Amino acid sequence: MTTLTKQPGNASGRSGSHNGRKPQPAKRSMTSRLGDLRIALFFIFPAVIGFVAFFLIPTIRGIYLSFTEYSILGEPTWIGIDNYTAIFADELFWNAMGVTLQYVGLNIGFQTVIALGLALLMHRVAKSTFVRGALLLPFLVANVIVALLWFWMLDYQLGIVNEVMSWVGLPRVAFFGSEQWAIPTIAFVNVWRHMGYTALLIFAGLQSIPNHLYEVANLDGASPTRTFWSVTMPLLRPVLVLVLVVTVIGSFQVFDTVAVTTNGGPVNASRVIQMYIYQKAFGESDFGYASALSVILFVILALVAFVQMKFLKGNESDLD
Repeated sequence: MTTLTKQPGNASGRSGSHNGRKPQPAKRSMTSRLGDLRIALFFIFPAVIGFVAFFLIPTIRGIYLSFTEYSILGEPTWIGIDNYTAIFADELFWNAMGVTLQYVGLNIGFQTVIALGLALLMHRVAKSTFVRGALLLPFLVANVIVALLWFWMLDYQLGIVNEVMSWVGLPRVAFFGSEQWAIPTIAFVNVWRHMGYTALLIFAGLQSIPNHLYEVANLDGASPTRTFWSVTMPLLRPVLVLVLVVTVIGSFQVFDTVAVTTNGGPVNASRVIQMYIYQKAFGESDFGYASALSVILFVILALVAFVQMKFLKGNESDLD
């Protein structure tokens, strides 16, 4: 009779060999991670150089220059907070901020509402990729070209829009030459250009909402309007907050459309804050004062973005 006996030595040897191999996968994993990190740093490095050279260093230098009196022909002279004191007593600054706020209100209000409507149409009705892509065409055209195009179309004497209005018996309107119409017209031009891109961002948010939530709302007998306010809008909030942050910051920085069409006129009706900064720096060669204006604008934009993210809860989702 043959008796099968266990070989402790072999078993323990196998066990020891197995235990000895445990650190090897971890070691390979660590080596792999270090390799991935090196590759990632290699690709990130050019962007870091660009950020430091074109954003970080100019920002630091701009903050420094805001405490100096400086023209491009001389050396900066430290004057402390004199620029900031002068800004708060500057009527043109407050006028520029008022004009900018008027533009931001018109641009953001109309752009967000129209973009939301377009996004809903893309999500529910327009399934064609061609139609969706066509909405982006205005955004793909340079802003200066768009501004010139509308400037010619809305010209008081020869513009096609005023020609059509004259044919139907309506009075001509000086869209860019009137204090009343200058900022609304500039806001309209930028709404037309950016609404497709904004709609695309909102459309991406709509696609992230699970379809079964709409099915449940439909089974419960909810109307389309009730579904929109009770399901779509709460779940779309993070995307809408992101869109608002991006568009508000962009609206405060409007410059090219104004520079091409009105150059801040008539009088000061369209002199937005960016145009005022440009005129102080390159028109009057007062770079210290212009730098102080830029720092104030930076602080305003940071506060606006913080308030939007904090109180609109942009980093929270009802899907969780």
